[in-house]
Amino acid sequence: MWVQRPAALRALRGLVVCQGRRLSGAATQQHGSGKNKEKRDPRVLDSMLPYLVHYYGNPHSRTHAYGWESESAMEKARQQVASIIEADPREIIFTSGATESNNIAIKGVARFYKSRKKHIITTQTEHKCVLDSCRALEAEGFNVTYLPVKKNGIIDLKDLENAIQPDTSLVSVMTVNNEIGVKQPVSDIGQICSSHKIYFHTDAAQAVGKIPLNVNDMKIDLMSISGHKIYGPKGVGAIYIRRRPRVRVEPLQSGGGQERGLRSGTVPTPLVVGFGAACELAQQEMTYDHKRISLLADRLVTKIMAEIPDVVMNGDPVDRYPGCINLSFAYVEGESLLMALKEVALSSGRFGIGRFTTEEEVDYTVEKCIHQVKRLREMRYNQDKRRPCPGKPSARAPTSADLASSSSSAPESWTETPSKNSDATPTPVGEDICSITFSELPLNQTIGSFIL
Repeated sequence: MWVQRPAALRALRGLVVCQGRRLSGAATQQHGSGKNKEKRDPRVLDSMLPYLVHYYGNPHSRTHAYGWESESAMEKARQQVASIIEADPREIIFTSGATESNNIAIKGVARFYKSRKKHIITTQTEHKCVLDSCRALEAEGFNVTYLPVKKNGIIDLKDLENAIQPDTSLVSVMTVNNEIGVKQPVSDIGQICSSHKIYFHTDAAQAVGKIPLNVNDMKIDLMSISGHKIYGPKGVGAIYIRRRPRVRVEPLQSGGGQERGLRSGTVPTPLVVGFGAACELAQQEMTYDHKRISLLADRLVTKIMAEIPDVVMNGDPVDRYPGCINLSFAYVEGESLLMALKEVALSSGRFGIGRFTTEEEVDYTVEKCIHQVKRLREMRYNQDKRRPCPGKPSARAPTSADLASSSSSAPESWTETPSKNSDATPTPVGEDICSITFSELPLNQTIGSFIL
């Protein structure tokens, strides 16, 4: 059933996966963690080491061999980054990461064209750095339209077209949402923007190296890329800026004029070398990684939903990247669930599955998730079923304080779990106890969230 990776690569993978396991004989283990989604590929580290030890020249010093060596490595990395999105290497500007790239794209375009155009369009579900950049521009006198998304997390293209104004300079919509994993119709958005002569920027930090992207076919004018999202080093990224037709951007910082004057500052050679190697590896292994991650994602979702009722997958079930799964668990306080799963590295909003996630980690996380969700629901039910019959105070989920004072095992008296039928009423025990139907509780009250 599983696609086999070549033996040498499986061995490399095993070297990394052993990190975070039982340390020095201690009983605590970490499983299914976000480290697997964003850890550095060991092959990336191999590419970086020579430039951390032997080749230390400044890539912008062109008067000696040390600088030439570093410059050559930097330009090779630029070519590797450009290749993964089908761009010209001269259109790649190295930055410190996607956050800086998003700031350059949004503020840079808006400020350059502010004498003629002062309107920007984005969505309500963008990354915080995009939303904060737009708010900063609003304080400068720009008008920003924040498009809502449909229930499946995808924008309505009609809303986009209706929002366009004569002075709209930029549309910014992320390719793959970082919380629920849905893919926006980037090609359609690019076509709409091109037809209205509006620049289109996309935050592709969660998409590059994971799904095929072609900036020319998709009519993308600016794109933000992150190094560590594709198993490269942290602290490095890039922004793609189209040369023909030329997109003009006002630089955000002053300095020596590196990176075509758009991002002054010495380029960190070891980081960009690792970034380039990560892009090359991602391009080579994209098909394999996507298939394997899809199988792991199906395994996780199927097992959880088979054992736990009233679980909702957020976002479109089809137009999504399988490595980012967002589930809502009804009747469970999110903070309590995070505290209960101390053996798993957690993050709000999603399960993340990456190149180094194993079946063992998926199964371990599923097992712990099922156990703790059932236990927290039992605690809630036991609290609710003992409340006085007169009146109906709003149901309260077990809090983190309740969780800290309770046993990790489920109460022995409990023999039922919530029914998949929302109208089913659990049978109360004892006298003067008021029954409660689970349908009275808001299904999406809380989101139990993890990163594998």
